[in-house]
Amino acid sequence: MSGNGCQCEQELYHQLDRIIEPHRGQPNGLIQVLHKAQELFGYLPEEVQRRVAEGLGVSLGEVYGVVSFYSFFSLKPKGKHKISVCKGTACYVRGSNRVLDRLEKELGVGAGDTTGDGKFSMEVVRCLGACGLGPVMMVGEDVHARLKPDRLPAILQKYE
Repeated sequence: MSGNGCQCEQELYHQLDRIIEPHRGQPNGLIQVLHKAQELFGYLPEEVQRRVAEGLGVSLGEVYGVVSFYSFFSLKPKGKHKISVCKGTACYVRGSNRVLDRLEKELGVGAGDTTGDGKFSMEVVRCLGACGLGPVMMVGEDVHARLKPDRLPAILQKYE
């Protein structure tokens, strides 16, 4: 964090320090601390990872290794609406690639990215558990089944 950070940013880092404190010098608290840090910041930027590493007495490389290995940790800010596109076998054979291509065109970002306005994050998943309804995507907790690429603009507009 730079010395000219806003007051709210400074408060977030003070809260992070309070999260770290009970685990100071205890590497076995890494995943628990990272979960709480991500809840606080919404993702795990390098400065947060560095602070956690210093507080727990582990290397930055070890922290990054954990963050990049587990899919529930994020290195990038997430959008307001998370879009999960299934590319499991059933969805794939029913055209999930065409759905994904259209989503990328509509949103202007690829899988794993967030739109510039922060409204949408998009990810590819291997199964959403609705194989008979493929292709399937979720926007937040909402399931959209039997998708056709031309239905996507109307679906996205509901979340604008």
